[in-house]
Amino acid sequence: MSDTAAHADPLTRVNLAHEPDFAIGQIKVCPARREILGQGWQEILEPRVMRVLVALVRARGEILSREDLIESCWDGVIVGDDAINRCIGRLRKAAEESGNAFAIETVPRVGYRLSRAAGRNPNEHCPAVSAQRLSVCVLPFANMSGDVEQEYFSDGISEDIITDLSKISALSVTARNTAFQFKGKSVDIPQIARQLKVSHVLEGSVRRSGGRVRISAQLIDGLAGDHIWAERYDRDLNDIFVLQDEISEAIVNALKLRLVHEEKTAIERRGTENVEAYNLYLMARQIYARSTEYNAEKVELVIRLCRRATEIDPGYSRAWALMALQQTTLFLVHKSRGACDDGLVAAERALALDPNVAEAHVVRARIYAEGARVGEAAGEIEAALALDADSWEVNRAAGLLSFRHRKLEDATRYWEKATTLMAADIYSPAMLICVYVALKKPEAALRIAQVALSRAEKVLEQDIYSGAALGYGAIALAALGEAQRSKEWINRVLLVDPGNQNARYNCACALSVHLRDTDAALELLGPYFEAASAHQITHAKIDPDLDPLRDDPRLKAMLVIAEARLASKQGS
Repeated sequence: MSDTAAHADPLTRVNLAHEPDFAIGQIKVCPARREILGQGWQEILEPRVMRVLVALVRARGEILSREDLIESCWDGVIVGDDAINRCIGRLRKAAEESGNAFAIETVPRVGYRLSRAAGRNPNEHCPAVSAQRLSVCVLPFANMSGDVEQEYFSDGISEDIITDLSKISALSVTARNTAFQFKGKSVDIPQIARQLKVSHVLEGSVRRSGGRVRISAQLIDGLAGDHIWAERYDRDLNDIFVLQDEISEAIVNALKLRLVHEEKTAIERRGTENVEAYNLYLMARQIYARSTEYNAEKVELVIRLCRRATEIDPGYSRAWALMALQQTTLFLVHKSRGACDDGLVAAERALALDPNVAEAHVVRARIYAEGARVGEAAGEIEAALALDADSWEVNRAAGLLSFRHRKLEDATRYWEKATTLMAADIYSPAMLICVYVALKKPEAALRIAQVALSRAEKVLEQDIYSGAALGYGAIALAALGEAQRSKEWINRVLLVDPGNQNARYNCACALSVHLRDTDAALELLGPYFEAASAHQITHAKIDPDLDPLRDDPRLKAMLVIAEARLASKQGS
């Protein structure tokens, strides 16, 4: 490690672009590239996580308080405990994956320190975490209510337990969508533990009837298959929040974990104490997870449910954030439905109530990008990644921002992760087709095209008139060499959803880069650019899918006219 980095004041604000590379034991850290490198191993850290690592290394084994980290890594902007907990948890995961080259020690009620001080002999013994770090997969709790309509409630309980346990920095928790792939299936616990590389598995069931709720849960040793804890709770529905706290506390005790005060407080923070508002939010969240953005009616339903939840409890930040996400989707994707809120007001309300809501930062980023405020959008994405690097919304938005800067390798990483995090997401695999074709990776393009097509077909099974699904599917079909079927889907888009601008653009991309029909692509792009926003024009100017058309004077003329139209509008 260089003397500059080794002796820098740990409280000096970390600027990754100017930080020199350094070593911790046998691994190399490159802050400017956000890389940790070992023998045959590489990890890319989120910007804020790398800042925290640099600050801890600078401290040379001394303790840094949370206030110190806020000063050096968040530029003095006050953030909640969850943001720091997530960064520390992410570093511990990276340490484990590096072969325990370093360890982050929590000093209760004081702060954190790196167990290997900077500049020590690389062969010196370093206290490390245990060979097998505690990890858990929370399987989706079975709905035992005898009513399929109650599925949202059992799913919501499962998701909240995942969220609670994720706040514990000493515990690695399987992501929601990975765990939910086992929903409704007969499972072999040891096999799941081996497949997911977790030490423990939590399973259970929920029965809701009238004003009562019964939850059964059991924690299982993933290696031996033995139960290490099991309990059944039978409570009034109004006690649901206390019940969730008790389950999380029981798991912590069974695993013999010690929580710092901030982690315990974070787990107990529910966002609302109103059961009715919570129930509405769970309903909205399930609809959102199943339909994402492709069905405008479902988007509007989520907004209505969240609006009602916020009317009941105006302090419910999670409901405000989900409403903001869907308002932004309606504004950007379904403009043909008329004037609608862009979601920024609801996002600001969510952040005022809780600055750690990553999805609200995503709304800001999407709206800022729409207004060509690229620097501000990038700042919001960085904040969102630091708060929740495993969020589908965050990775999806980070992929788009990387794409806009032509950082295609970064875009693939974010969109691949987004694809795994949301089973209903067609957008991310469709964008990956474009990126892999541009990067000349045909096998990867074919693989992800199959994913995009499968997901588009599932949407169309429920809504044969979904222009969004048809547009994405047309790209996938064209990439897979099914030219005739792709053209049929393009014609269907224009017939059933002619006002869908995004679908029209996607069809033009399929014609341009895969079907090589320049005239047909330009015919679709003409009406598109007549109404395109600054955000859409910027995207078109850097989109590799339109590269085959770049030298065509017709495309050049469309872009000139579109930019002149926007300039005239701004000047009036």
